[in-house]
Amino acid sequence: MPKKQANPIDAQVGNRVRIRRMLIGMSQEKLGDLLGLTFQQVQKYEKGVNRIGAGRLYEISRILGVPIDFFYESVAGTGEGFAESENAPPVMEFVSSGEGLQLSLAFMKIKDPKVRKRVLDLVKSLANEESGEQ
Repeated sequence: MPKKQANPIDAQVGNRVRIRRMLIGMSQEKLGDLLGLTFQQVQKYEKGVNRIGAGRLYEISRILGVPIDFFYESVAGTGEGFAESENAPPVMEFVSSGEGLQLSLAFMKIKDPKVRKRVLDLVKSLANEESGEQ
């Protein structure tokens, strides 16, 4: 019998839980404690390995301070199922990565507009250097 694959919608819902949790600075352990679960279970939810039941998703939305539909924002409305990651906006792909989310959170903490501009110029310069552009 083949190994069970994660449902793409379960993976998307879990990813949105992870993004929101990290945006508010909450650890997996803290979310688990508030839900009466282990951090390992939260980790499985976030990876889409385990499905999040309706009641549990309601509790997660309450704890994370978002409406339920937040977790389904990338679901295609065409009836064909789930929006493929290759069709996802680049910004969502970036923020969904661990490094992208950390970079975004750190950047938002910089209050001085001149420093923010210098950071942006640095990142652009590094990106251009890596791609061979000048």
